[in-house]
Amino acid sequence: MSVVRPVTNRDNAYFFEGTSRGELRIQRCNACGVLRHPPGPACPDCGALDRGHVVAAGEGTVFSHVVHHAPQVPGKELPLVIALIDLDEGVRMVGEVTGVPPEGPDALQIGDRLAVEWNVIDEELTLPIWRRVEEQG
Repeated sequence: MSVVRPVTNRDNAYFFEGTSRGELRIQRCNACGVLRHPPGPACPDCGALDRGHVVAAGEGTVFSHVVHHAPQVPGKELPLVIALIDLDEGVRMVGEVTGVPPEGPDALQIGDRLAVEWNVIDEELTLPIWRRVEEQG
């Protein structure tokens, strides 16, 4: 199966090294402690080039979402639910949401809680995928 493979570079390699280990990593400025996503070479707050990362808990809240109907995406079945997720650590991340219908009463809603899971593409690539956290009780 063909899939769109992300371009990795020195700014984001740590992220994909983490996904291969089942870790959702967020870039952290080692100088001032600010978290940021997407990653970049310099801290947007203090300008430092000293970067590290933290491992996120892997949960967040839907800030917004779309249902992608076209064009076809290699390796994906349409429609595809894509969300902008407010991670509990305070950064936003875009991600594919699985296990929810694209429309109807059970469709994804703003404010729904999501948890990360792992989509193992092959031995070289694992991508985060999100699933709704069901209410307890």
